[in-house]
Amino acid sequence: MSEVGELTQMPLQKVWIPHDSNRLHRRRGSAVPQFTNSPTMVILVGLPARGKTYISKKLTRYLNWIGIPTKVFNVGQYRREAVQTYKNYEFFRPDNQEAMHIRRQCALAALKDVHTYLSREEGQVAVFDATNTTRERRNMILQFASDHGYKQVKLSSPDYKDCNREEVVEDFLKRIECYKLHYQPLDDELDSALSYIKIFNVGLRYLVNRVQDHVQSRTVYYLMNIHVTPRTIYLTRHGESQLNLQGCIGGDSGLSPRGKQFAGALASFIESQDIRALKVWTSHMKRTIQTAEALRVPYEQWKALNEIDAGVCEEMSYEEIQTHHPEEFALRDQDKYRYRYPKGESYEDLVQRLEPVIMELERQENVLVICHQAVMRCLLAYFLDKSAEELPYLKCPLHTVLKLTPVAYGCQVESIFLNVEAVNTHRERPQNVDVTREPEEALGTVPDHY
Repeated sequence: MSEVGELTQMPLQKVWIPHDSNRLHRRRGSAVPQFTNSPTMVILVGLPARGKTYISKKLTRYLNWIGIPTKVFNVGQYRREAVQTYKNYEFFRPDNQEAMHIRRQCALAALKDVHTYLSREEGQVAVFDATNTTRERRNMILQFASDHGYKQVKLSSPDYKDCNREEVVEDFLKRIECYKLHYQPLDDELDSALSYIKIFNVGLRYLVNRVQDHVQSRTVYYLMNIHVTPRTIYLTRHGESQLNLQGCIGGDSGLSPRGKQFAGALASFIESQDIRALKVWTSHMKRTIQTAEALRVPYEQWKALNEIDAGVCEEMSYEEIQTHHPEEFALRDQDKYRYRYPKGESYEDLVQRLEPVIMELERQENVLVICHQAVMRCLLAYFLDKSAEELPYLKCPLHTVLKLTPVAYGCQVESIFLNVEAVNTHRERPQNVDVTREPEEALGTVPDHY
């Protein structure tokens, strides 16, 4: 028997994976997370125009962003496809047997697609977006979830496209009255065995019952932090830095002369916006702090907003990385989201680090975030619902402010260039990502710098 020695951390292994051909390549990084308590169904319950679809879309966007594959199944869309022409509220009367049959079949079709998604398409969470106002309908869904081993947790409606607004209001209110005739809310005693969260008055009060696992707890945590108060989020990078001029990544250099000029332009822009109770956040790095100082307002420093850690590649140019670490350079191009720099971070790591920032952004109203390229990509991907493949290549140029205005089911983006020139730091993915490629192929997409 061997002696028990000192515990040592296992070194990070490079694993062989197929990539775009029959050849095998290696990459460094982490795999798509798998949660032992999945799959999970999130079932919405409530009358129309209570924010169910709003919550469904936001929750789905958040869970996908943190790496839990999630999809919304909106039963209303199935119904609109089954009944091409919507006439009026009488379709939703509980005594309309033909319509009730159609609506039930639509729910069953959606559940069939839920099963396909969770069992064959590697989905982990299905959000079932419908009114589900009767106990009979909820029992049908719960039975479906139990049979397959799943855990359970509006005037702009497409029905009213190109309709007179006054008629829309009148018809929609009558539709709600139809649902009220047979609405059976979740009951604290009858439904005590279920896992659920009740949201009262758009987040004024919450009731949480039997939250049992990781996905459910993350869901509750998120839903308790969102609000619907109108607000604007401004995202910008720091002013151009000395290392930007050298084409180097990472580091903690100060601003270049043009970077300082941008800081002044940003101060003028923010003042012109006349933003109520604006909060300003920066990272702990010199270039974001110097940019914020020009605003002459209080600001809060977040270590979580620091730029991605490039490990052994810190303060190196892409040309130097290709010279000294050509294999690492190719491995990162193969899977930029999950690749982790030696002794550094991946974009996937950065998303996890930024989750508290997203939660606080959801709780706040007007905020200006002065950050870094990789950080801004991660934040932008959350608000614009971008995939892990798209995230590392989102364009976030220097000296540009992105004005984000959350709307009903998404986010409006306005890009504002503040007329101060800067170097380009955006590098597209090269066509050849093989570890045996020539240096010219690896460096073909590196932006010019001076």
